[in-house]
Amino acid sequence: MTEQKRPLIGCTLEQLQAIAGECAMPKFAAKQIADWLYVKRVTDIDLMTNLSKAARERLKAEFTVGREEPLATYRSKDGTAKYIFSGVPGRNIEAVMIPDKERATLCVSCQAGCRMNCAFCMTGRNGFDGNLTAAQIMNQILSVDESERLTNIVFMGMGEPTDNLDAVLSVVEILTAPWGMAWSPKRITVSTIGNIAGLKRLLDETKVHIAISVHTPFAEERQEIMPVEKAWSVADVMNLLRRYDFTGQRRLSVEYTMWAGKNDDMRHARALARLLRDTHARVNLIRFHKIPGFDGNTASEKVMTEFRDTLNSLGITATIRASRGEDIMAACGMLAGKSDSNG
Repeated sequence: MTEQKRPLIGCTLEQLQAIAGECAMPKFAAKQIADWLYVKRVTDIDLMTNLSKAARERLKAEFTVGREEPLATYRSKDGTAKYIFSGVPGRNIEAVMIPDKERATLCVSCQAGCRMNCAFCMTGRNGFDGNLTAAQIMNQILSVDESERLTNIVFMGMGEPTDNLDAVLSVVEILTAPWGMAWSPKRITVSTIGNIAGLKRLLDETKVHIAISVHTPFAEERQEIMPVEKAWSVADVMNLLRRYDFTGQRRLSVEYTMWAGKNDDMRHARALARLLRDTHARVNLIRFHKIPGFDGNTASEKVMTEFRDTLNSLGITATIRASRGEDIMAACGMLAGKSDSNG
């Protein structure tokens, strides 16, 4: 069996410098390769024409660019697009592009499935099949139809970013480094359930926006729907976040999915405001999208509006997130990655 070639996309400059050394190329060739991969976005090593033909042949012997087209694409009536990519054996992955006027936001996956087992999320309910490589994450960004006009990236697709943090940090470095895509970190949001060690690394090593999944301010209720509450309590997560500045360039968001009669009354609103005091967090209220196996219905528009207005009156900025892509199973909590669920 022929040994599989290693992908170049997903490599940081340091890793590309090591590869240049392996292929008997000068160290500066790493920046040339990065430019071809992340700026010119070539799909073939032969197109890297400022490398010598001999160097390209040596590179091709061990490496490939690593780009792969989507396996399928589904488009919603609201303009949202869901892309299916090859993930790990037995489990594809999904990325969702959400257009909004001049913005084009890509919601990327970092795992094939998820280990966090949140009760209301299709990804977690379908289990965990493996981490994605940095190459597989970058491929989503580079290979969707809208790649050239993307304005924002959110790590809010399949998987928990802090559970595959080295790959996520490599991708953030590629997106923001001057030798890479040179994006402002303000264009990137990483969503997490609140793994404290991983969250601290994100905060210390990047300047990206942070989104925290909360969904109820009460610990016992949260543990019922988010088992991670037992390991990393939301109170401890907020105590960590209070040590960082979210008044300037970096933004902190709280994700709060609303279920009728479960977490949508004024008692929850007041407790959420207390929990978020002095964090400068903004709250995104999210309509629940029905999934198999979870007993819950979304809160009414009237209740969500009252909840939002109560938070705002208590000094917490809150908005109701528009629901996008539900008709193609692309809305919040609906990504599954199982081939028999796509369509």
